[in-house]
Amino acid sequence: MLSTMMDRPLLLDTFMERAATEFGEIGIVSRRPDKTLHRHTYADMVARAKRLAAALVDLGIAPGDRVATLSWNHYAHLEAYFGIPAMGGVCHMVNIRLAPEDIAWIINHAGDRVLIVDDVLLPLYRRFADAIDVERVIVVPLTGEPVPDDLADYERVLAQARDDFVYPEKSEYDACGMCYTSGTTGRPKGVTYSHRSTVLHALTGSLPDNLNLSYNDTVLPVVPMFHVNAWGLPYMATMTGAKQVLPGPHLDAESLLDLYAAENVNVSAGVPTIWMGILNALDAEPERWALRADLRMTVGGSAAPESMLRRFDAHGLTVIQAWGMTETSPMGTTGRLKPAIRAMDSDTQYAKRATVGTSVPLVDIRIVDADGQVASRDGESMGELQIRGPWIAGGYYGLDNSDDNFTADGWLRTGDIATMDGDGYIDITDRTKDVIKSGGEWISSVHLENEIMGHPDVAEAAVIARADERWGERPLAAVVPRDGGEFDPGSLRAFLLERMPKWMVPEDIVVVAAIPRTATGKFSKRDLRAQLGHAKPG
Repeated sequence: MLSTMMDRPLLLDTFMERAATEFGEIGIVSRRPDKTLHRHTYADMVARAKRLAAALVDLGIAPGDRVATLSWNHYAHLEAYFGIPAMGGVCHMVNIRLAPEDIAWIINHAGDRVLIVDDVLLPLYRRFADAIDVERVIVVPLTGEPVPDDLADYERVLAQARDDFVYPEKSEYDACGMCYTSGTTGRPKGVTYSHRSTVLHALTGSLPDNLNLSYNDTVLPVVPMFHVNAWGLPYMATMTGAKQVLPGPHLDAESLLDLYAAENVNVSAGVPTIWMGILNALDAEPERWALRADLRMTVGGSAAPESMLRRFDAHGLTVIQAWGMTETSPMGTTGRLKPAIRAMDSDTQYAKRATVGTSVPLVDIRIVDADGQVASRDGESMGELQIRGPWIAGGYYGLDNSDDNFTADGWLRTGDIATMDGDGYIDITDRTKDVIKSGGEWISSVHLENEIMGHPDVAEAAVIARADERWGERPLAAVVPRDGGEFDPGSLRAFLLERMPKWMVPEDIVVVAAIPRTATGKFSKRDLRAQLGHAKPG
C-alpha cells in the first residue's frame, strides 16, 4: 500500500525561496580583508545567487558540471553555495590551505569548468594557473582593486546576468556539492553531496539536541566554507533564517571575539586550535569582550580536552563536542547530555562532555573490533568506528566502490578507534595509524594529549610513537609551553602520574615552538614525525 503523500524532491532551492520570502530582512554580515563589514540580507543573497545561476547557464555550464570556489567565508561564497546548485551545477569547494600542486590536481580530477576565486587569493591562483584546465576564472573583488583584464569580474558577471532565472527540473539525488579529503595518506578523494543528503543533514543538524538553530540565532562559522560545507552551517542557517556572520580571512582570536561581541553572535563552530586561541585571549583579558551569555561553541575536527571545557565554563561559555569527517557531510555525533547524565555529579558530566557524544538521528554507528565483531557498549571495548546513513558517502568520485574505506555490508570505515558506553556516548581514542602499541597494550595518543594539555604550563601538545626495542613502541610527547615560557618536563611527568598508569606516561618529552597542522587545522602527526625524525613503525 502506498501513502497519499505528495512526492516532492528535497532540494536546496526550497531553502533559497523560503529564505527570501520568510527571512528576507535578516542580515548577512561579511568581514572583508581590510576588516570593513559588508552587509546585505537574505533577499539580496537569493537575488544575487539566482543571477549567478543565470550567468553560469549563459556561460554554457550544464547540470552536473563542476564549478570550483577558492574563497574565504563571505557573502559571495554563500551565493555560490546556493546559486551553483540552483542551476544544476555542483559547487566544488577547494581547500585554499593545500599546496598549489594539490589544488591543481584536485581541480583537474574534479573536471571543474569554472573557478571562482577571491582577489586576495590571486597570488595563490597564479602559482597553479598554468597547471589547470578551466574555461573561465571569475574573481570576487573583495578589496576594491581592479580585476586583471585576463579574468572576469564577479560583480560584472552578476550585473550582466538575466534576472528571470527559472529553476530547472532536478532530482534530489543530483549532486549539489563536492569536497575532497585532505589526502594525508595519499591522493585526496572526492566526496559528492546530493541535494537530498544536504537537506536531510541541515534538518537534523538544526534539531535541539544537535546545533539547535532557529531564526532567533546569530551564527558565525569559524570552520572554513572550503572545508566540508562549513560543517553544513550555511545551509542550516539559511533554512532556519538565522543571521549569518562570516569572518573572511580574519580567524585570529581577537578578530573573532570582536566580531562575536559586535554582532551579538551566539552560535559558532571550529576546530580545537581556534578555541584554544580564544580561550587564551579570554584568560588574558576576561573583561574586554561583552559576549552573549548563551554563546555556544561547537568543536570538531579532533577531540577537545576536558580541561578546555572546564576553562570555558569558568567564563560562562559552553563548548559542545561533535564528530564527523568529509565523508559524513560531516555530522555524525553531537555531545549533548541526556537527562539522566545531567542528574549525575559534575565529574561524570565532564567525562561525558569530553566524548564526541552520541549518534545523531538517521545515522547508524557501530564499533567493530579486530576480529570483525561488533564491540560491546561497555565503554572499554575498542574497535573501529563505522557509520552509515543518508548523508554518509558510499563511495568516492571517480573511484569504484571496492575502496578499502567501505565494508562489504555497506558501512563507511572511518579509521577512528573508539569505544561506546551503555548510554551511547562514543569516545574516539585514536586514529588507527596513530594509536601507540606498547608491550601488547594500546595507548591512546588523543587521551594522552588531552591530559597533557590539562597541565597549567602547556599550551598545546601532540603525541606520536617512537620505536622501542623492549616495548615495540613508546609515546613521545611534543609540548608547546604556554606564553612561550620555561617548561619543566619533570613536572609534567609528575602531573601525568597522578592521572594515569606509569606505563602510559611518556619518558620522552620535547619542547617545540609549534605543532605542525594539516590544511584543515588539525595537528599533523605525519609532519611532526618528520620534524622529530620518527617514523611510525609498520
